Amino acid sequence: MSKPITFITGNVKKLEEVIAILGKEFPRELVSRKIDLPELQGEMNDISIKKCKEAAKYVQGPVIVEDTCLCFTALGDLPGPYIKWFLEKVGPEGLFKMLSGFEDKSATAVCTFAYTSGENDAVLLFQGKTEGQIVDPRGPRDFGWDPCFQPNGFQKTYAELPKETKNSISHRFKAVDALKHYFMTKNE
Repeated sequence: MSKPITFITGNVKKLEEVIAILGKEFPRELVSRKIDLPELQGEMNDISIKKCKEAAKYVQGPVIVEDTCLCFTALGDLPGPYIKWFLEKVGPEGLFKMLSGFEDKSATAVCTFAYTSGENDAVLLFQGKTEGQIVDPRGPRDFGWDPCFQPNGFQKTYAELPKETKNSISHRFKAVDALKHYFMTKNE
């Protein structure tokens, strides 16, 4: 039997969302563990790879890390991988206000899952992107920047959408779906 895959997260909402997206047919056991990894700087793919390698040192086995970016077109894709810090300091309202001087309110939500089967093994990346707009926050304030991101083709923000709808269109869904497809078609 394969070792469980450790998903590095302390975010209960994120864990619930990933488990819901993976579904019951996912062929591996997923367990979570909170590890305070260093906050890395750089390009999104490089950050994901480095985070995954660092996590593998702690876990000593198969590991998944996730990194989320919110890229504002008008700001040259910033805050990007630094969205966590921007959100912490200014909240969803502040993110919206950051674009007040710009006509272009478009943004791309990007989720990258990085997986390695062990500390010395290659890191595989699974990425999902959802295009949308940064809007005046609406909906519950219980999950990050969801209240200010309205995906293209919808009149509601991520926060206002039913969980099932969000989980079928989100950047995280697309990345987890790619990860799931990998494990469903690969006999590891």
